[in-house]
Amino acid sequence: MHSQTCCSGGIPLSNNLGLLNEGKGNSQLGLNYDFNNLNTLNSGQDKLNDQSRQRITHSVLLNLGYSISDKLSVEALFSWVNQRRAINQFGNTDLQQNSGIGDAVFLLKYDLPNLIGSKSNLSLGAGTKIPLGSFEEVDASGITYIADLQPGSRAWDLILFASFSKNFDFRTTTTFSGRVIARLTGENSDYLDGDSSYEYGDGLQVFLGLIDQILLTNTVTIPGLNFKYRKAKKDIIVNNELDNTGGDWLFVIPSLGFKISPNIRFQTMTEIPLFANVDGTQLTPTYRITSGLLFNFVSSRNSPIPNLEN
Repeated sequence: MHSQTCCSGGIPLSNNLGLLNEGKGNSQLGLNYDFNNLNTLNSGQDKLNDQSRQRITHSVLLNLGYSISDKLSVEALFSWVNQRRAINQFGNTDLQQNSGIGDAVFLLKYDLPNLIGSKSNLSLGAGTKIPLGSFEEVDASGITYIADLQPGSRAWDLILFASFSKNFDFRTTTTFSGRVIARLTGENSDYLDGDSSYEYGDGLQVFLGLIDQILLTNTVTIPGLNFKYRKAKKDIIVNNELDNTGGDWLFVIPSLGFKISPNIRFQTMTEIPLFANVDGTQLTPTYRITSGLLFNFVSSRNSPIPNLEN
């Protein structure tokens, strides 16, 4: 049985896109650690009483953003990943793990301020997932790992991006925001040393939420609450849909940030599943924690604080 597809069980690339444009010539650097625990076995919507399988992914994510103009910006995301899968049966544990540089994402975005009202911003973008990661890793016996345990995908994907934000007159520190990220996947035609082909299912993620800024003990504190809907189509192997891949998920994401200095912020968030409806029988996320630092190299002190869900 295959485990969950790569966006839930592997590197959270699409999950971590969305740096804000801070004005012409300004740049941002984000460094995050992501821990994803999949210890829930589902058949469709039903949770099975089976604790024999576990999947854990550790990811280190580097975001780089640069504002070419006040409206045009570029963003890049690089990754390193360690993936572990354990199956416990009859008192024995079969542990497989693999580490390495993962794939990357490059995104070009254009902002349309105040298009949907005062104190609002609409951002549209497009880019690609670049297959930097290895797809030829083998275990101790020399057997090539299956697709979802490889650091990379060996496929170019098309990424489409849209986001909006809106501040309110009654409380200007409160921001309502949303993002839509679509991933149209490419095919790895050299899967299993060229004997097969593999394509992850196309994916869609929709985020909606609120963040605020509160002064606590002389520290700017940024609480937030977001919801995420994710849909993934089935993976395709040799032009045939692969069973036990794909599905629909709904998550709640409480978050908290602190401004360490005017241009440095610590942020952490926890992603908890509210609903899962998988195709077939799959391991599905139990919880995810992402924490890290965001550095803003900004020429003006009046630029807005980036949204916490980025």
